Amino acid sequence: MDVEVIRRWIAEDPDPRTANELGMLLERATSGGPQADEARADLEDRFSGPLAFGTAGLRGAVGGGPNRMNRAVVIRTTAGLAAWLTERLAGVAPRVVVGYDARHGSERFAQDVAAVVTGAGGEAMLLPEPGPTPVLAYAVRSLGADAGVMVTASHNPKEDNGYKVYLGGRVVTDSGQGAQLVSPADAEIAAHIDAAPSASAVPLPADGWQVLDGTITEDYIARVASLVPHGYARSLRIVYTPLHGVGAKVAVAALDRAGFPDVRVVAEQAEPDPDFPTVAFPNPEEPGALDLAYVLARQEDADLIIANDPDADRCSVAVRDTAAAQGWRQLTGDEVGALLGKQAAITAAVAGRGVLASSVVSSRLLERIAASHGLEHRTTLTGFKWISRVPGLVFGYEEALGYCVDPEAVRDKDGISAAVRVALLASQLVDKGLTLSDALDELALQYGLHATAPLTLRVSDLSVIPQAMERLREQGPSSLAGSPVVRTIDLSAGEDGLPPTEGLVYLTARGDRAVVRPSGTEPKLKCYLEVIEPVTEADRLPATRRAAAERLERIRSELGALIGL
Repeated sequence: MDVEVIRRWIAEDPDPRTANELGMLLERATSGGPQADEARADLEDRFSGPLAFGTAGLRGAVGGGPNRMNRAVVIRTTAGLAAWLTERLAGVAPRVVVGYDARHGSERFAQDVAAVVTGAGGEAMLLPEPGPTPVLAYAVRSLGADAGVMVTASHNPKEDNGYKVYLGGRVVTDSGQGAQLVSPADAEIAAHIDAAPSASAVPLPADGWQVLDGTITEDYIARVASLVPHGYARSLRIVYTPLHGVGAKVAVAALDRAGFPDVRVVAEQAEPDPDFPTVAFPNPEEPGALDLAYVLARQEDADLIIANDPDADRCSVAVRDTAAAQGWRQLTGDEVGALLGKQAAITAAVAGRGVLASSVVSSRLLERIAASHGLEHRTTLTGFKWISRVPGLVFGYEEALGYCVDPEAVRDKDGISAAVRVALLASQLVDKGLTLSDALDELALQYGLHATAPLTLRVSDLSVIPQAMERLREQGPSSLAGSPVVRTIDLSAGEDGLPPTEGLVYLTARGDRAVVRPSGTEPKLKCYLEVIEPVTEADRLPATRRAAAERLERIRSELGALIGL
């Protein structure tokens, strides 16, 4: 622990709250009292290095110190970003649009971004209130901005915040215009951040940026509503939850304008609350996240449940299921991806063009759907920074509840436009006396049953993840669920034209697949499991689903034991 480094950081911290927080920690660490060891360990973590800037931008716990999300880190990061943009534009002033969610510190961080861009000679446009990430992504393309910054930690725990960067305008002009940044831009920006002065030396004017009015959000809502052709919507009762995030106002308005006015919002989760009091983790993938929605859906006799994560870039869907414990079943991301993919493929086939894309960890079903409609399918690395920049894209998804249904407008996952397209499909099925479950059965009969399941291993010590990956490289599974592993793919070496990434893929003789990779945003090792079973008779579907579920559970158990976390 370098006391002088800590004192220098405190002296240059522009935020009295985090400066005081660090000062108190330093006092305890040097006092020799009973809390000294704990305070010293805390400071060592906070000063273990800078919060890394990468393809996800920044993400970390809010607090003082260089390894935390705070005003000093945001200011220096934005100074580096502004310098990089100015360099790329050969001295021309960059245009940057800034959005933010309702997490702790988000509004202040967003104002700092706008101030730094302004102080660097750029044009900053600040969204007027907390709002969904897809609105910011839409604004980047709609306003022709050279960059967009969204202050959000998406579905991370309440302690976190983050800083996500989109590039467009005059900086990126190909199919990635308006998408999240990728290499080498992340490394180049990181180098400019390293070269930035201390936060106290970065010009920080009190005004000079533009605060946008509500027009851009209204334009976004109109665009989303247009994804349902006039007269196509049918009667549908929807229960919706934003999980204490910022999605409700925009999502409900978009659904209403698209022809779905009967939306019942979960009252306990309707308003933004950065403490997320009703959920253990503000992620619709987590067990229990939709429990309140299930209660309301039973009370209101709903047809459909839709949930967004806190920044509304992800969409979760649940359907009635009498066999489920609460009478409702949450669809997997792969199931929703297949439904929306089929919907997009039908439209694209009529137009005679279009590419469907999914990540390497998502189900292989979308590839079969694309082929049956004479369309191209592309497999990308995990993350919408890759999916959304596929040339000719008409639909892309990843299994973690992310869907891009309107890439011309939003080059990212968008939980609100996905919700509207799901509502359209569900309403059309209800009008025929059918459900989304019936549509999934039809997909299974046409393409084979593709059953998927996750195995997520959350850790407190990040160092155990690379150790586990190395153990798997040295001795991976020889068989899974009784079928020999016939091919092992190390994604770190690159595969089928994909850039290298950390991950391992195991394929069995029976056609089952397991993908193991570290999470890019959370302290988790994630495994993505898939089995495929042919089925041609509807009355065989229940038994086939049971058999597939049993095989998935065997793979989950065997792989989990082998990983050993």
